[in-house]
Amino acid sequence: MPLEITAEHGSMSILNLLLNASFLVQLVMLLLLLASVVSWFMIDRKRTSYKRLTKIADEFEAQFWCGGEMHDIYRDWGGELEHSDPSQGIVNIFIAGYREYSRLHRKPNVDRAEVVDGVHRSMRVALSREVDSLETHLAFLATVGSTSPYVGLFGTVWGIMNSFRSISVLQQVTIASVAPGISEALVATAMGLFAAIPAVIAYNSFAHTAERLNNRYEIFMEEFLSIVNRQDTAPAAP
Repeated sequence: MPLEITAEHGSMSILNLLLNASFLVQLVMLLLLLASVVSWFMIDRKRTSYKRLTKIADEFEAQFWCGGEMHDIYRDWGGELEHSDPSQGIVNIFIAGYREYSRLHRKPNVDRAEVVDGVHRSMRVALSREVDSLETHLAFLATVGSTSPYVGLFGTVWGIMNSFRSISVLQQVTIASVAPGISEALVATAMGLFAAIPAVIAYNSFAHTAERLNNRYEIFMEEFLSIVNRQDTAPAAP
């Protein structure tokens, strides 16, 4: 006897689908919702952080390359404070280098190579810290972007399996009997994409911004080392 498929009216709102879904599919949707909320929070924080770091780099380099005294720049950007602002990006690299330069420059019988090498090591350590800060939370966005579609797909497969189980025990198959399982499966897929797409777009954008800032920091470090090298090799005043 062939299966008879008839249509029945019922509530197919998103809320009803979520409330009437199986426990496992509800758990999948909850995980995807949490991942989406957290990723949006991280996106907002990283966007604000990168915008601030870019503005600081613009203002600092504009003052640094105006030809002012390095000690004045060091003082203006908080270098004389015991604890400088940990989120100043390029400024922290300069402060680390200038502090080491001042310390070594005051020592007697210190040759140029030792000063340059010491400044380079200090700035490299500061650069590593800034790069770590730039890349914070990017791994989470990448994980959400790459795994959310598969988590949603798992909910999809489970919902379709529930629909097939419903069909197997029914003598008369109606659309209303199988639609909830299929619908909750589609909602799980949609939520997986909803969580993944913004995370992927944000990750690609932030990774590009982080790379540009990193290159900017490295170029400044090399230029600062060049200035230190020239100062140490300058002839002494008579």
